[in-house]
Amino acid sequence: MQGVQLIQDLAVILVVAGAVGWLCQRIGLSVVVGFLVAGMVIGPYTPPFALVTNVERVDTLAQLGLVFLMFSIGLQLSLRKLRRLGFGLLAATFAGALGVYQLSRLAALAMGWSAVEGLFLAGMLMVSSSAIISKILREAGTNHERAGQLAMGVTVLEDVVAVVILTLLNSVVHFGRAGGAGISQTLLLLGAFVALAGVVGLLLVPWFLRRLSIAAEEELQTLLMGGLLLGLAVLAQAAGYSLALGAFLLGTIVAETPHRHQIERTFAGMRDIFSAVFFVAIGMQIDVALLGREAFLILGVAALALVFRPLAVSGGLVLTGIPVKDAVRTGLSVSPIGEFSFIIAQLGVTAAVVPPRFYPLAVGVSLVTTLAAPLVMRRAEAVAGAIEARQPAWLADWIRVYQSWLETLARRREGNILWRLSQPRILQIGLGALFVTGIVVFSGQLLTVVERWLGEEAMPGPWLKIGFWTVLTLVIVAPIVAIWRNLSAMALLYAEVSTRGQENAARLRPFVEAGLKVAAAAALYVWMSAILPAEGTARWLLLLSGLVALAAVVFLRRKLIRWHSELEVELASVVQQGDSRMSATSAPWLQAHGEWNLQMIDCTLPDLADCRGRSIASLALRSRLGCSVVGVERQGYLIPLPPPDTVLFPRDKVLLLGTAAQVKAGKEALSAVTLAPVDTSDLAEVRMEAMEIHRGSPAAGCRLGEITPAQRRGVQIAGVQRHGARILNPSAQEELRCGDRILALGSPDQIRGFSAWLWSNSEGKPGA
Repeated sequence: MQGVQLIQDLAVILVVAGAVGWLCQRIGLSVVVGFLVAGMVIGPYTPPFALVTNVERVDTLAQLGLVFLMFSIGLQLSLRKLRRLGFGLLAATFAGALGVYQLSRLAALAMGWSAVEGLFLAGMLMVSSSAIISKILREAGTNHERAGQLAMGVTVLEDVVAVVILTLLNSVVHFGRAGGAGISQTLLLLGAFVALAGVVGLLLVPWFLRRLSIAAEEELQTLLMGGLLLGLAVLAQAAGYSLALGAFLLGTIVAETPHRHQIERTFAGMRDIFSAVFFVAIGMQIDVALLGREAFLILGVAALALVFRPLAVSGGLVLTGIPVKDAVRTGLSVSPIGEFSFIIAQLGVTAAVVPPRFYPLAVGVSLVTTLAAPLVMRRAEAVAGAIEARQPAWLADWIRVYQSWLETLARRREGNILWRLSQPRILQIGLGALFVTGIVVFSGQLLTVVERWLGEEAMPGPWLKIGFWTVLTLVIVAPIVAIWRNLSAMALLYAEVSTRGQENAARLRPFVEAGLKVAAAAALYVWMSAILPAEGTARWLLLLSGLVALAAVVFLRRKLIRWHSELEVELASVVQQGDSRMSATSAPWLQAHGEWNLQMIDCTLPDLADCRGRSIASLALRSRLGCSVVGVERQGYLIPLPPPDTVLFPRDKVLLLGTAAQVKAGKEALSAVTLAPVDTSDLAEVRMEAMEIHRGSPAAGCRLGEITPAQRRGVQIAGVQRHGARILNPSAQEELRCGDRILALGSPDQIRGFSAWLWSNSEGKPGA
């Protein structure tokens, strides 16, 4: 009966969540708010409506929802997107997050909260809701302006911040590491795990998806990809992190492949169902009475969020060179908090490190900031203009000088040959060091997996561990050799630059190079000593592994270098692959165009849209409504400035250009659904049927091009049989004669209509 009760609970959750979510959508709220309200309505804290009382049973489904939600968030982020956003926006986002962190900790201290409570409050306010903000930006028609694009970039990067915050808070919950050393160690281990999972994933997942697309049907691809998703989530959990981290990492890896849109479409249904269950489960754990009692606290924290977030984000953007007006508009656009705040509150309450009021606090603040966001966004232009006009002259001059200095610094960096030559090597050294650290630090978990997989009978005694460490050493030798080669090249480069122009440059250069190499070798020794295990039998295993590594370096040095180079090339090709048109699906940042009174908005055509199957020219949007179609995105493929004969299909994302009223009217026209009668036949119903041309038939004596069966009746003539001879795929010039048998291809209704037409003038037949 447990299974039946679970199905019953799931049915109640989905029906109530769908109804309340639809109501919230109708009044302009995010459906996430509807899901939370649905959970509060049917949860155990509302006895008259408590339809689901066993919250623990639903929590299992909620964990699945968390996995699919984080996977979908990861799919929106990729290394290519991070490169397009640029280092400046990355630095601005993290500066803004640090600003919110400091302000939130001060506010918590002022309210008398503990350090851990302040830490969780800061985590809740540091991350905005990308789903809510993107919806508000689209509705306001500002998602293609520069401030809107900056806001979307900030929300994307804040997803990365959220994953880091979740990992740090998870460390605080499980290990109590809240100090500077604990945070540094946690971040180092997180970087090592991400590098290890990322490198292995970028090498294996694209190959795996390529093989699946060739050798497996779509349903099998879905099953295997789902297994991979859940497996990596469990692997992250086993490594001491959350399920969310593994799912997020796989999403970012898949986002680098051409299969992203296919997988996103395939998992959309499961994501929607289980994500709804996740948010409903959070709502079930909220005491509505507690929500009312904490109303003043909720309003106070929401006011802090509406002040702290715009202030910190705007300040971070100004510090990275964004003009004040655009920075303020962007900061005002990213005030709503959402899904990550709920997850952080759930982590703290479940672990009993923060009081239960954090649940209603997160939900209430999200609701208030979501309600206030459209009002703030509509006045963002005026507020930003007023701040820019009223800023002190000395501040405006300082900002102008500072941004000019940033531009000069950027030009110098671009022109600095030493920096341009060192930058890729520094990145390779950092990635290689994190990769090796990840393998060594998590070697214990890897050994456990190998032992469970092979079993003790496979290699009795210590031979299994010896074999494991030998293989592991061979794996890490190649990146260590590559790290040393990069350090040697940088030592040679710096020695050359530092001694240039000196009188004894030729004699001095080898000493400088040798000194730098000695320093690099010492750093490598300290690093390896810090990460390698040195207790128990591990020392002797390491000694044996070291001898194997030394032999590998001596005898296989060239092959190791070649293998590592091939891996680097493979990683680079994965990151850089993809059609350039696909990578350009995000609209570029646009300069302000308020003086032109133009807007760009996008709309996705519904499945039953009236305009489906029609060309842009036949819709006459420019002549009727004044707006123009300037782009169409179809299954991840961008058609810029589509020609008039481009046919629109369901789920196409169409980009419209015009005034605010024109693009609004165009969106309504493209989204119109009247449910007019249409032919609902599909490919499974298409069939072939033989028919005879009788005397008196309207087709007798006519060429196929004259009767045009495809245009008039929707059928295709696949063959003609005449006096025992067969004419396959006849041309339009083929003449039909009495006694011919034709093979017609079409749906049942089309075949029936065409047959009735053939008999329409026959003697003794209906319609004659």
